[in-house]
Amino acid sequence: MRRALERTTACVRLPNASDIDRGPARLRGAALFGLIALLLCPLAARAQTLAALPSPTKILAVTGKADPIRAWYGLCRDVPGECGINPAELATIALTPEVWQLLLRVNREINEGIQALSDRDHWGVEDRWNFPDDGAGDCEDIQLLKRKILIEQGLPRRAMRMTVVLDEEGGGHAVMMVRTDRGDFILDNRRMSILPWTQTGYTYIKAEGQDGMEWMSFGGAIAPIVTARNDEQPSGSTARLASR
Repeated sequence: MRRALERTTACVRLPNASDIDRGPARLRGAALFGLIALLLCPLAARAQTLAALPSPTKILAVTGKADPIRAWYGLCRDVPGECGINPAELATIALTPEVWQLLLRVNREINEGIQALSDRDHWGVEDRWNFPDDGAGDCEDIQLLKRKILIEQGLPRRAMRMTVVLDEEGGGHAVMMVRTDRGDFILDNRRMSILPWTQTGYTYIKAEGQDGMEWMSFGGAIAPIVTARNDEQPSGSTARLASR
């Protein structure tokens, strides 16, 4: 991140005004170049900072209310703080280069550090939402841990919503949608990259609400199917979520 932020055009020191007036043509030309560089320097720095961010994307439109996942109620019972909404928090995150790099780092480190394991193999139950405290968990457990860490780093819980999708094969899957001022982006235990929702290939069913305990429906919004990138390492089990 530091290298990306520091990759800016050097601002040029200008000669004195008297040198410009009295100096030879070469000096006057150099001074003029320096003046132009000085004027453009903030613009160049700004452009290179923005280059470190993803392109803006569309907001995932809410079509109505939805029923929560049944296992979510168990999470709310055991860890009530995971389900409450503070309306005073921001509903979207200002996606600065620093925040973007934080999201990328947490997504990658948790994907690499947590063993993907289905609830059936892990706990002997069909579906359970919890933190992967023993180093293993399925898709929603991994996303819950990412959110917990990002909240500890100062990001608003209200802008990070657990989301239920159908994958390319029609299987239920849980991801985390991060709502930003550049659109909605998806943290996923099946990818090391963070994609705009429009590039995931998923069908979006529902997510935690931003204003209360009720969930919100996306009406089956479909994102185009994309080809896996080289840095994407599929992992995790498919949870049967969509119908719950």
